Amino acid sequence: MFDKYNRTINYLRISVTDRCNIRCQYCIPDSGVELLPHDQILSFEEIHNIVKEAVELGINKVRITGGEPLIRRGVLDLVADLVKIKGIEDLSMTTNGMLLGEFAQPLAAAGLKRINVSLDTMNPTKYRTLTRTGDLQLVLSGIMAARKAGLHPIKINCVIANGDSESDAREVKEYCNSNQLEVRFIKKMNLGSGEFYRVEGATGGHCPLCNRIRLTANGKIKPCLFDDMEFDVRQLGVRAALIAAVENKPACGTANHNGRFYNIGG
Repeated sequence: MFDKYNRTINYLRISVTDRCNIRCQYCIPDSGVELLPHDQILSFEEIHNIVKEAVELGINKVRITGGEPLIRRGVLDLVADLVKIKGIEDLSMTTNGMLLGEFAQPLAAAGLKRINVSLDTMNPTKYRTLTRTGDLQLVLSGIMAARKAGLHPIKINCVIANGDSESDAREVKEYCNSNQLEVRFIKKMNLGSGEFYRVEGATGGHCPLCNRIRLTANGKIKPCLFDDMEFDVRQLGVRAALIAAVENKPACGTANHNGRFYNIGG
């Protein structure tokens, strides 16, 4: 698929849940969040049908996100199901890593190719503070389990305040270099104010090269993370919503006042 700016749109990011098992300070406000009712969340059958339609239109790269995707019951079945859709060349997942020790081998067996893990510090105390409830050792054990399971490449997403010279960023980079992991630095962004940056080590945030659309957990196709525009697959029909998202994809992001990182997938 091509949008009106002649960008090839071949990448679909799927949020399978708006729920998470940690509460990162830059994602979840102190006041908490209003979660979607369970009956609004897309079923796996609906997700399968959306992906199948998207592949027929030209999508060949799919990433499963959340919230935290590994807390969605049956997510292994979803992975195994999506793998069977002919035309998907790259199936991956983004996770906070807390449950990866348990899921790495089953994910690989189900057909997942690679994984991204969020890791902002190597300091256990600071990690607990940043995530409010997280355990750094579980994440590190999960990363090693993913290596053992053969998930490759393993990419580490490290959120930074200003630059990769920060002490936490340097320590994460050293850890990645020592363990054959790829690191990507992501400067803190703000959906509401439209504050976004290019991701160091990837194409995210670089609008002229953007090749993605997003599916929210409740069935909205979003052409751009930093835009309020969305197209409901249940109201419009899957194909119409996908085509509308691509046709209306903006040249560049502005601001998003309706969504949050936790329910769009970042």
